[in-house]
Amino acid sequence: MAMEISNNITSQIMDLKTSTPGVTKKEEIKTGFKNVDEYSKYLQGKYDYMNSGSVSMKGIPTTVSVSPAFLKKCKDDHEKAESLEKNLAALPKCNEIAASRCLGTVTNISYKIDSNGNMSMTISGTSDPDGKIAKENAKRKAAEEKAAKEKLEKKHADKKAEKERLEKHRAEMEGITEEYSVSAVGTDVEDITSQLITSISSGTTSGTVGFEVKA
Repeated sequence: MAMEISNNITSQIMDLKTSTPGVTKKEEIKTGFKNVDEYSKYLQGKYDYMNSGSVSMKGIPTTVSVSPAFLKKCKDDHEKAESLEKNLAALPKCNEIAASRCLGTVTNISYKIDSNGNMSMTISGTSDPDGKIAKENAKRKAAEEKAAKEKLEKKHADKKAEKERLEKHRAEMEGITEEYSVSAVGTDVEDITSQLITSISSGTTSGTVGFEVKA
């Protein structure tokens, strides 16, 4: 069931297939964007390798190109959007499989999705007898994993900091309620008032405090 979240953008939770047979995952799919640029920004927020030139994916230089014409079709069509996101989400796993199963060393992978949603994939590789390219790929993969870890840690730290900020703000707004009762006995009301105010203002009150202000 689609739900409108802002302007004409709707959100729908869908079951996307994963690389494991019979296993799906819940994914929020948004459509109804005003234009292709807004839709592209939304997708790149989830899949930063889409239409971003050559990037390192599982250590392999990779390009992912999606036709603007197809993005235009997907931005208002949940079924097409689901198919697109399913494929975009699966790319890292596809790269990992290609790197482990192809002969020699994979040097480059490119994915292209045309205006009708058809996808083509090209894998380039070499025998790499001295292992130089394999080492470069491994180095890129390590840097990629480190960056992903740092991004996740920052996200957690930011979330924790925001939670602490909200809790502090909530405490400041609610304040801390402290009850006290201070009494005095005397013959001069001004002296009594002054003594009580001094006691309360100094913060030394705790529970009930009694004293005499004698004439």
